[in-house]
Parts: sequence; structure tokens; C-alpha cells
Amino acid sequence: MAGINLVKGQKIDLTKGNAGLSNVIVGLGWDPAESKGLFGFKKQANIDCDASALLLNADGKLTKKSNLVCFHNKQSACNSVVHSGDNLTGEGDGDDEQIRVNLSAVPADVSRILVVVNIYDAVNRKQDFGMIRSAYIRVANASGGAELVKYNLTDNYSGFTALICGELYRHGSEWKFAAIGEGSQAAHINQLAERYL
Repeated sequence: MAGINLVKGQKIDLTKGNAGLSNVIVGLGWDPAESKGLFGFKKQANIDCDASALLLNADGKLTKKSNLVCFHNKQSACNSVVHSGDNLTGEGDGDDEQIRVNLSAVPADVSRILVVVNIYDAVNRKQDFGMIRSAYIRVANASGGAELVKYNLTDNYSGFTALICGELYRHGSEWKFAAIGEGSQAAHINQLAERYL
């Protein structure tokens, strides 16, 4: 069964009606856009995108350094959010990076899990998200892998070096997902994280 395709700004219940859903995979994917090279040959830029998760409190604040899960801190202190590791090129089909979330183990002081992607060394490499195509975020059931929701990021993100893709958030005792798709300027994940301190 295919998941539900969302558009920017849409929200959906994840756990309501999905009894027992506690472990999910947040998958992110992208491909480098092709550009015409010398003699008309197509070439792809080598762009290293990095997915990260920010575990935020009810005020939207990042209260602990360990609540930033990324390529240099692969799991939260509570082990409820775990990063799959760094994909340096974005080549190949399927998810380029994944973040596993055990919703039932997320600490009570975490209300939102913001999922972002930034381009590694974007300033030095003169790269931005205008050089990326087919970007998406999806949420799948970790048990069996069934896709629950998918959001294709179709806006023009030229000039942006970071994307705020979507978020998992608490709504009472349930978890929901919101499709955000917002471009941002941040040369490094730490710079983006500082905005939530």
C-alpha cells in the first residue's frame, strides 16, 4: 500500500488509527541535477547533502547538544532518534539517508522532531539546493517498511543551502507529521541548530 502524498503545509496523523505504530523511519532522498558540460555532455555535480533531526521542546527550543542528531552525532542521548550515517553523493535509488525514530521512547520534554537537510561545505563548493532535484521526505513504518506519507519538495530552492523538510510532532497522545519545505541559509548544521537555542 502506497503512502499518502502531501503538499507543502499539509499535516497528517501518524499514530491515530495506526495502533501499535511506534517505530518509524524518516527517509530523505535527492539527486544531483544534471547540467550541460563541455561538448554538451551531461554531468552531475558531486553534492554531499546531510540529513539531521532537531529534538525540540514545546517552545521550539533545542535544550541539549545531544538533541541534535546528525552525521557527527548519530543518536540522541535517549536513543529514541538514530541516524543511518552519511551518504556523500545522493546517487542511487531510494532513500539517501534515514533517521529512525522510536516514538514511544521520545522523552516527554521533546514535542517536535524537526528534520532538515543541508549541503556540506556549501559555501566553499559554491553549491545550493537549486543544484538538487527529486528531493523528498517520507515516513515509513519500521516494521515491514510500509510507507505512511511522502512529501516531494518541488519548490525552487536556488540560493538556499539548507532545507527544513518536515517535522514529527506531538498532538496530545498522538504523533503527527507536517510537510514544511522551507529553504534556509545555513552553511553548516550547527549554524541552523543555533537558531533554536
